[in-house]
Amino acid sequence: MGSFILRNAKLAEGVEGVDVGVQGEYIVAVAEGWSAEGDAIDCSDLTIFPGFIDVHNHGAVGIDVNEADVDGLVAVAKFLAKEGVTAWLPTLVPDSDANYRRVIDAIDQLMEIQVEMPIAQTAGVHYEGVFANEKMCGALRPEYFKKFTGDEVSQLPRLKSGVHMTTFAPEVDGGVELAAELTRQGWIASIGHTRADVETLDRAHAAGAKHVTHFFNAMTGIHHRDVGVAGWALTNHDVTFDIIADGIHVDPKMLEFACRTKTPERALLISDSVAPTGLGGGSFELWGETITVEKRKTRNERGSIAGSVITMHDAVLGMRSIGFTSSEVAKMSSTNPAKLLGLEASYGSIEPGKWADLVALEPDGAIRFVMIGGNLVQPS
Repeated sequence: MGSFILRNAKLAEGVEGVDVGVQGEYIVAVAEGWSAEGDAIDCSDLTIFPGFIDVHNHGAVGIDVNEADVDGLVAVAKFLAKEGVTAWLPTLVPDSDANYRRVIDAIDQLMEIQVEMPIAQTAGVHYEGVFANEKMCGALRPEYFKKFTGDEVSQLPRLKSGVHMTTFAPEVDGGVELAAELTRQGWIASIGHTRADVETLDRAHAAGAKHVTHFFNAMTGIHHRDVGVAGWALTNHDVTFDIIADGIHVDPKMLEFACRTKTPERALLISDSVAPTGLGGGSFELWGETITVEKRKTRNERGSIAGSVITMHDAVLGMRSIGFTSSEVAKMSSTNPAKLLGLEASYGSIEPGKWADLVALEPDGAIRFVMIGGNLVQPS
């Protein structure tokens, strides 16, 4: 960590020919001809994005968050950093309470040591599908699903600090009350793995659930006489959604349709990556069964897609390839995730006073360098 001046930078947010001054962990200037001491980096052929923030990530490089210890989480975070992710939420699938406690303890330990490390910074934890609809379970394990009777949120292991998010189905027994309790306790309540009707969705929304997990996947779709969960999310202005931009979970034309309709101001990109990410194709053991990876597509023994093997960098390039501008993609990959997590005061854009989390892309989209809290990370 030191002082840097990114000379003649083109910012993804639309500004060109400026210098970005970094001192310590922070951006201190975005201006033409910035004059200060520091290591100068010529960025005249680069596009500088705010660091990518992944709110839904199950692991990578052979490590599953549900099975990880501190060293494993660090290994995932190192990989993510080289792929442009500067902050992330380790995401848990339904599991035993004992294993939840073990993993939460590991994440706590990681958060105590990560600041001094040039790795993607863990911002909290995402519990996916603890309270899900068994008929919309996807690759999740229904034997670990919970019902809400009043105390279950308080019983979930919590981090000492950081963001807490959960994906739930509002139509499960007590689902609307669950949304209210999650909101009361400061959780991000996200709707997913659901076939809720519009009335139930409206009630959950009024109770505090204003986000939707991996849009189109594990939810009812759109019909002209039944809007479904997807139609409800698209037509409710203050609902945001995240979406897996791998071209497999959602067809590229539907990606464009959804994100244009919701607008890039209300959509987020996620990886939903699983342990085989970064390892190529083959067969892998995950969540108690064998999954196969072929041509970047995952498949479990039941025939369901079992997460993705893309990175946020892949998602960014994919969205640019279907016509979204760098400015629009920066909102979906960084600004909007920061807002969802309540971290927009310090993250998600390139401005003085913000944390120096930056990703520099070559004209062909390759990563030249990543900066996390003022630390330079070289790509693999």
